Formats: sequence, structure tokens, C-alpha cells
Amino acid sequence: MFLKLHNLKELLLGYNNLYLLIESRTMNVTIPQFRSLGLGSCNLRGFPDFLRYQENLQWLGLHGNKIRGQVPKWIGNASTETLKYIDMSSNMLFGELPIPSPNVEYYQISNNLLTGQVSPLICSLRQLQFLDLSNNRLSGTLPQCLGNFSNGLRVLNLGNNSFNGILPQTYTMASRSNLRMIDVSHNQLQGQLPRSLANCVMLEFMVLSRNKFNDVFPLWLGTLPRLKFLAMDHNEFYAVIGKPQKNHHFLELHFLDLSYNNFTGEFPLEYIFSGNGMRISLNQPTYMKAVIFVYIYYGSITSIIDPYSSTITNKGVERYFPKIREDFTAIHPSSNKFEGRIPEFIGNLKGLRSVNMSNNILTGSIPLSLGSLTQLESLDLSHNHLSGEIPQQLGQLTFLGKFNVSQNNLTGPIPQGTQLTTFDSTSYEGNPGLCGGPLQNKCGVAKTPQQPPSSVEQNYSGSAGAFEFDWKFVLAGLGSGLVVGVVLADVAITRRKELLVKIVGMIRLMITKGESWE
Repeated sequence: MFLKLHNLKELLLGYNNLYLLIESRTMNVTIPQFRSLGLGSCNLRGFPDFLRYQENLQWLGLHGNKIRGQVPKWIGNASTETLKYIDMSSNMLFGELPIPSPNVEYYQISNNLLTGQVSPLICSLRQLQFLDLSNNRLSGTLPQCLGNFSNGLRVLNLGNNSFNGILPQTYTMASRSNLRMIDVSHNQLQGQLPRSLANCVMLEFMVLSRNKFNDVFPLWLGTLPRLKFLAMDHNEFYAVIGKPQKNHHFLELHFLDLSYNNFTGEFPLEYIFSGNGMRISLNQPTYMKAVIFVYIYYGSITSIIDPYSSTITNKGVERYFPKIREDFTAIHPSSNKFEGRIPEFIGNLKGLRSVNMSNNILTGSIPLSLGSLTQLESLDLSHNHLSGEIPQQLGQLTFLGKFNVSQNNLTGPIPQGTQLTTFDSTSYEGNPGLCGGPLQNKCGVAKTPQQPPSSVEQNYSGSAGAFEFDWKFVLAGLGSGLVVGVVLADVAITRRKELLVKIVGMIRLMITKGESWE
């Protein structure tokens, strides 16, 4: 394969349907010295042996193959000290996390089967800008040096493993931090959030979901001038969220998920988002991303655009988003113990696309200002104590694809001739006072009142069996002879209830006045 390619410096064969089997023992010629080697999605079953002799290799892409086994130790040897970019993601690698050569700037080994703890030697990678260990089976506590081992680190993704213990407590000083994104979701981390995270002034994207963090709401994160995405759902955060100070207003926050925690008191929507209008007007969708700079050729810089990704709940469904749009805006404080009214201030957040305040103790009416959120796609206010009517203004929300106000105390008609009538009855059930739309309870249709039973029926309209009237037969027979008893028995047997009641009433009257059946 390489007989006539001695001067080849770059080989990029990624994203093909090739099946490559590359073994050094089959070669008796000089192997070209690559600087860039891209073999992603080439159906490789193992590591090409010749890689250990690539002394000038700077860029190595082996992602999306079927490579199974442990990572060779030579990945961290001096022979690969020129390596700056390594992507071995989405394979079937197992064993402990390999520590690459110290000059690596981009290290991607997510979506594999790695186990064991992360060695503190990871902090020897002083040039690292991007580290993604997500979606493996790594466990144990995190090395505390992860907090400040690299001033240049921009992306740290440790999500979907089995890490426990606390987050690293020391983060670099604000003037030196370049951290843009941190994701530690779907682990077993606990304790309080390190207050030194406030030093990460470049931080834009923070995901803490599905851990065991036990702390109050981090109002101090509101000082971060670029923070856009904050997911804290499915943890053990607790207590009342107080009013932030003047400089704690989350000016760029577009996504806030507090669901499934133990927050109490009123949800201080206005104070958290004061000054944040969520005024997003993008002609073409762009995505939240970090720009990573990696040296590939001598003296030249190659930039890598790495989009932020996360598993988030949208429209009631949790799913993985490989890219997240800049204009995806959401507020999800559901499944807590928030109380009080939903503030009219929510109508100021014009770019909102998703609101989920379900499963709380909210009271009062639905704010009319929700009708001004023209971009709203999902609104869930179910399982609260809301009252009053559904505002007509909500019928103007033409993008609304999910709507749920079930299990409240709402009354009155569902706004007709609008999008709200397209949702099924489950969106409104549990509100006995609601009418119209998909509900069986139609507005303005008076129910026919039932006539109260007569005194005769009350006394003689017993449940149904003919033999329940034996005492009537006896009474009638005593007053007028055997013939009457036979007649009544025949009536009862044929179940002519109305006639029976009439006859018995006449008999009682005759007995009372001393008259005969004739």
C-alpha cells in the first residue's frame, strides 16, 4: 500500500465503507511518516501496528470503528510525543483509561467500555484543551487536580460514567481560566458545588444533571457573564432560592433546568432573569460550541469547532442532542415544592420556547403575559393548584406543540377556534370546572335535572327482584282476597314496575278508606 507513497504526509480515509486491515509485518519497505492520519469509520477491527513507528504523527482519528481491546501502551510513549489530536471515540475499547503523550491538546475517547479510576497522571497533560471521557464505565473519585491542572482546558466532559465523591474544589483564577463547558451528568457525585467555579468567567455550558448534589441554589453562578446553559435536574438541591444581589442576574442564561429537586418557596423568576430578555432573533440557526486550537503542521494552527451536546428533556421527552441550538431557550423548575403565583414577568422573556412548571404547589391564575411568548413550543403547568380560566391569549401561540394544564382547579371554557382545541382531553383532565374543546363537558349545555322520586316510588321502588314483593302480596291478600295477590304476583313476575307501584298505591288507599277491590 505504501510502496510508492514515501512522501505522503497526510492520509484521510474517514467516513467511508472501507474495510482496512493494516499490519506492519506484511511490509518490508519504509513506512511513510504521517503527520495527519484519519481512519474514522473505516471498519477497523484493531489498532494498525505501524502507528507505533509514527514519530511525526500529530493528528490521529480512529473514531467510529470496531476496534476492540485495550489501548496499546505505546500511545503514551515518547515515540508519539508529537501527537496533539487523538480521537478514539465510539469503539469497543476496554480496560483502564490510557494516558496519552504529554503534548496532547485534544483527547476524545468517549463511547467506549473503559473501566476503573482516572489516574492523577491525567493532570500531566499541561497542554490539554479538550477532554471527553463520557459514556464509559469509569468509576471512583475524580482527581482533585482536574480543577486547575490546565489553564488552557476549554471542554471537560465526564458525563455518563459512575464517578462518585465530590467535584474538584479548586479551580483556576478568573484571569487565567478558559473553561467553556463542563458536563458531569449521569454520575453519582455528591456534596456541594465548589464555589471556585465562579472563577471560570468564560464558562458557557454547565450540566450537573442526575447526580446526588446536595446544596442550595448557586446564585453566585449569576456572576458568570457568559453562562448560557445550566442543567441541575435530578439532584438533591434544596431550600428557598433567595433574591440575588445586583450583579447576580444570569444575563446570558437561555436554559435553566431545576426539575426533580427539593426547592421550596416562590420561584424567583424575575430576580434570576432580571435584565435577561432572551431576545434571540437568528436568521440561520447556530449552535453552542467551543473552538479548540490544535497545532497540526509546523508553525500553523488548526481550529476545531466542537458543538456542545447533552441529554435534555424537551417537550416532555428526554433525549440526546448532539448539537444544541443557540436559540433553544427553556425554563424547567418542575417537580419541586415551589409555591405562590407565576409572575407576569415571564412574558418579558420573548425568546422562550419551553416552560415546564408542573408538579409544584403553584396557585393563582395563569398569567395573561404567556400569550406574548410567540416562540413558545411547549407549556406544561399540570399538577398544581392553579385556578381561574385559561387565558384567551394562549390561543395565539401558533407554535405550541405540547400543552398540559391537567390536575388543577381551572374553570370556564377552553378558548375555542384556537390551537388549544387541537390537544386531546388528557391536557385538561382533572379540572372539573373546565368545559368545551375535547372535553365531554360542553359549555352552555344545561344538564336535564332528574325528577325527585314520588313518595310511593320511594316506599315501593325497591331493587328489582319479583320475590322482593312477597310482603305486598300478603298485605293485599288480607284486604281484598286471594285474587288480588295472584294479580300482583303476575305483575311482579312480568316486571311491570310502574303498574305495580300504581296498583299497590290504590290498594293502600282502599284499605285506608275501608273500600273493596271492586
